[in-house]
Amino acid sequence: QVQLVESGGGLVQTGGSLRLSCAASNFNTYSMGWFRQAPGKEREFVAAISWSGSNTNYADSVKGRFTISRDYAKNTVYLQMNSLKAEDTAVYYCAARMPGGTATLPADYGSWGQGTQVTVSS
Repeated sequence: QVQLVESGGGLVQTGGSLRLSCAASNFNTYSMGWFRQAPGKEREFVAAISWSGSNTNYADSVKGRFTISRDYAKNTVYLQMNSLKAEDTAVYYCAARMPGGTATLPADYGSWGQGTQVTVSS
């Protein structure tokens, strides 16, 4: 099991940017993903990055606006979110899985962070 701690959420206006961070206790062999859950909705896939960092995957709704990356020296994965929209408002969760690959289903991930709230005001 890997422990994950998210940070960086907050309140931002439409069109603004935020960068979420997820610090992991054990990083190198895990593929990492970001998911989000809005009130009354199911948890949905946002982005994922393979353990090597060579492969990434994005939900259609965030392609071109969000970028996932990882820093091995800091054991941290990031989600840079630009051009934010009101519909991006949700609790964002970091997740880790073994083996590698950029899976998109929550059930494919075995470790989760506590979540960080992102609110985009119009």
